[in-house]
Amino acid sequence: MLEISYPVIPDITFLIELFLTSIDLGLTHFLLILQAQMTPRWKGKDAKAKKDAEAEALKEPMSKIISQLQSSLVQSDTRGFLSDNSVHLAVGAEQVDLLDKACFGRPVRTVEKDKLWFQLSLEEAFYLSYSLKCLNIDGSGDTGPQNDVELWHYMKSQKQTFPCLYKAYSYLRMKNWVVRSGAQYGVDFIVYRHHPARVHSEYGVLILSDGDNDLNRRLRVWSDVHCTTRLLGSVAKILLVLYVTKNGANNESPLCLANYSVEERTITRWSPEECREKQM
Repeated sequence: MLEISYPVIPDITFLIELFLTSIDLGLTHFLLILQAQMTPRWKGKDAKAKKDAEAEALKEPMSKIISQLQSSLVQSDTRGFLSDNSVHLAVGAEQVDLLDKACFGRPVRTVEKDKLWFQLSLEEAFYLSYSLKCLNIDGSGDTGPQNDVELWHYMKSQKQTFPCLYKAYSYLRMKNWVVRSGAQYGVDFIVYRHHPARVHSEYGVLILSDGDNDLNRRLRVWSDVHCTTRLLGSVAKILLVLYVTKNGANNESPLCLANYSVEERTITRWSPEECREKQM
């Protein structure tokens, strides 16, 4: 059985109403779910190792790491280069360490020993360039984007759903979640409270929107909901649906993002055994 948080997102209202008529959710079970959602699952072989991972994360919060990365990229005038569906940047040892700590992109091995390269996704690159203002992005030759609007159009040309995906990505990043690709779990993103080396991810994120048909083909039928929640549940993750509403704004420039709004909804599988009274 499934349970969904209130209020429901518009596109799956019919599913939610059916859930509400079929689920009698007790307070005890609700508190168990709430506790599970709020407790990070730190990595480690034993309790001491997990405590150490938590202590390290508290000592160096993600907001502090992002601030250090932002400052370092600005001071070094780091530039990224467009390459189809990604952005490459040559960085120094300091930036490599900070990019890894902040979980942006991945290192790329090359034959050049004097240069270190990182590959960023479109969402990651635009976040550093547009939201944090710490990365300049160039194209090939004189045809590359000259400003934020041109870069925005390039991103859209490479990925039709980019505006809504980026809004969701930046929404999570602004809340200091670490956001990584969720392709291996059949979702858009996987989010962590801190570096994946220290903590397990808690949510698999799917993006829905009021205007993008490519995004809204998901969770339209029962089989989609069951498959997604069952897969994520098998790896101890909760399905988080972010519904992006455009509120009538067009997407001709990144300024439209200020008019977009995001609603969060979690969908989890419910096991009746968790609520049964113990037999005397």
